[in-house]
Amino acid sequence: MRICLVSETWSPDINGVAHTLGQLSTELHRRGVALQLIRPRPADKTVPRAEGMEAELRVPGLGLPGYRQVRIGLPATAAIECLWRQQRPSAVYLATQGPLGWSALRAAERLGIPVVSGWHTNFDHYCRDYGLAWLAPFVLRRLRHFHNRTAATLVPTHAQTGELSYQGFANVRVMARGIDGERFSPAHRDPDLRTRWGSDAHRPVALHVGRLAAEKNLDLLRDTFTTMLAAHPDLILVVVGDGPGRDTLQRALPQAHFTGFIDRDALIRHYASADLFVFPSISETWGNVVLEAMASGLAVVAFRHAAGAELIDDDLNGVSLAVGDEAGFREAAAALCQQPARYARLGRAARERALTYRWSSIADTFLATLAQPREHHDEAASACRV
Repeated sequence: MRICLVSETWSPDINGVAHTLGQLSTELHRRGVALQLIRPRPADKTVPRAEGMEAELRVPGLGLPGYRQVRIGLPATAAIECLWRQQRPSAVYLATQGPLGWSALRAAERLGIPVVSGWHTNFDHYCRDYGLAWLAPFVLRRLRHFHNRTAATLVPTHAQTGELSYQGFANVRVMARGIDGERFSPAHRDPDLRTRWGSDAHRPVALHVGRLAAEKNLDLLRDTFTTMLAAHPDLILVVVGDGPGRDTLQRALPQAHFTGFIDRDALIRHYASADLFVFPSISETWGNVVLEAMASGLAVVAFRHAAGAELIDDDLNGVSLAVGDEAGFREAAAALCQQPARYARLGRAARERALTYRWSSIADTFLATLAQPREHHDEAASACRV
C-alpha cells in the first residue's frame, strides 16, 4: 500500500499537526506502508528531506504575515498529477484545507484516487479570534464543500463529530491522538531543572506549553497565573513556547520563566519537572499538550473542550471547567496549587488515563479509514469492467 500525505507542515516544525503526522508516519513505516509527502518548500533551504519517504514533492509556498515560519502551499495541481502518474498512491490523506489541499483534491479526482481528509485546525474559530467574525460563515461553507468532496473526514474527538455532522459535514469519523508513554513520563523529572527555576520539593511549579498567540486565550492564562500567585506567592510559573503574544504576556508576568521554543528532549523534562498544567485555550481541535502533560503525571486544569473534554473527568484525573467559565477556571487553578496531595493524586490518575491512547491503535483507525474508500473504488472499477 502507498499513501500520500499532503500537509502544510512537517518536522522540524513544532505544532500539533506536524507531531501527529510524524507519529503516524512512524507507525505506518513499521507496517511496511510506502509513504509520499507533499508540502510547501520550507523557508529554510537547509531543512532536509523528510526521512523515510518514498517520494517528497515540495511546492511553492508563502509565509503567513506575523508568522513567517507557518507556510501556506500554493496551487500545484500539475506537479501533483505528474508525481501521481509516475507513482500512483493507493489513497491520499489531506491534512490541509488550503490551496495546496484543493490542488491535491482536484488531482486525485481527475486520476480516480481515493481521498480522506483530516480536520486539524478550526479555521472558522480563528476568524473570531482575530476580529473577523463576519468571515466565519463563509469559511465554514468553504470547508464543508472541501471536506464533503472527500470520502471521510477524520476528527480527533466525538464532540467534534457531532458538531460537524450537525453543520452538514458528511462521513465524519473519530481518529484520536496518541502518546509515547515512555518519553512523556514522570521518570524524566529533573531536580536540577527545578533548582534553576527556584523550586524545591515544597514549591509547586505551574506549567503552560503552547503557541503564544491570540487564539490561545492568553488573557485568561495571564489572569489565572496572577490569581494563583496571589493564593500561593511561592508558586513557580513556567511558560514554554513562543509567538506574537509573548512580549505582552512576559511584561504582565515578570515572575514567570519564559523559555521560548525548546527541543523535544528539553520539553519532556519540563513536563516531568512541573506539578500542574494550566491550559485555558479553546481553539484546538485536540490539544496534544494536554495528553503530553497527563502522560507526564501532571494535574491539568482545562476547559471541557477537545482533549480536555475527551480525557479529563473532573476531580478524578484533572480539573475540568465548562467552556466560558473563566472565573471558575481561575478559582479552580488557584485552589489546586494550594493542595499538593490533591494535585499529586490527579497527576497519577492522569497518567493512567493518557496511557490508554497508543499510536499503534491510532494508526489502525487511520489505515482502516483509508482502506474503505479504496475498496469501494476497486469494487466500482471491477463492476465497470464486467
